[in-house]
Amino acid sequence: MLKKNKKKPIPIDTVHLFPVLDKLLIKLLRSLDKEQWNSATIAKHWKVKDIAAHLLDGNIRTLSFSRDQYFGQQPGPIHSYADLVHYLNQLNHSWTDALQRMSPLLLTDLLQITGKQYSKHLKELDPYRDAIFPVAWAGQEVSPNWFHIAREYTEKFLHQQQVRDAVGHQALLTKRLYHPFLQTFMQALPYTYRNTAAETGTVVTVKITGKAGGKWHIIKNDREWAFIKKAKQAAATVTIDPYDAWKLFSRGMAPAEARNKVVIGGDIELGRVVLEMVSVMA
Repeated sequence: MLKKNKKKPIPIDTVHLFPVLDKLLIKLLRSLDKEQWNSATIAKHWKVKDIAAHLLDGNIRTLSFSRDQYFGQQPGPIHSYADLVHYLNQLNHSWTDALQRMSPLLLTDLLQITGKQYSKHLKELDPYRDAIFPVAWAGQEVSPNWFHIAREYTEKFLHQQQVRDAVGHQALLTKRLYHPFLQTFMQALPYTYRNTAAETGTVVTVKITGKAGGKWHIIKNDREWAFIKKAKQAAATVTIDPYDAWKLFSRGMAPAEARNKVVIGGDIELGRVVLEMVSVMA
């Protein structure tokens, strides 16, 4: 009797969590009053309403170019990572400026409608085929869809967490929702150390405390830094509070500020490189 083929496990499976995040987001936004919609956030110059507008833009743009193969206005020449970030920043600001004329109620309704379509589309993607865009902050020129989807998950999680932080609502730092976010963000760790010199075999460990946290180890081999599952001894161990981690790696907290919050064991200078990791396009 032939055995049924089992599906290949997805390295970071997040696609099933999008409807969960969306449900929490809509409930959160519908509970806000006028003052809360105008609350300042740690996302630079964005208020709560700007973040909600940005999330709507993400839904619409993804559905347009990924599902409908419609790219609309094309960017100018992109010669570097900085060019790409500049282009994306322009897109973000033009959109949030335009949506100043949209009411919070309508914005929330559109997020609910497009969010369902967005989640449905992601489920239809083959997780192992090449994604339409690579995950640049991890140093990749080509990425599989599962990584692209996980990156999109971190966007959804991060921006909702920024809103919750701004209005004083309960954080999303549960194991179910936060650990996949951290696991995805940590994919930038080897790339962060790409220019850090060290002897072959040198190990760096990052530990995020709490039930949703974990440990990540990278090792310097002959050519690059790479993940390893276990490490007996690390040259540097960086321990970070879970509430600080999402801020630090999204530039909501400066490395200088983080130095007073993290605990670095072993080689201090080697460990401080972790604080430079950025897992967003910035």
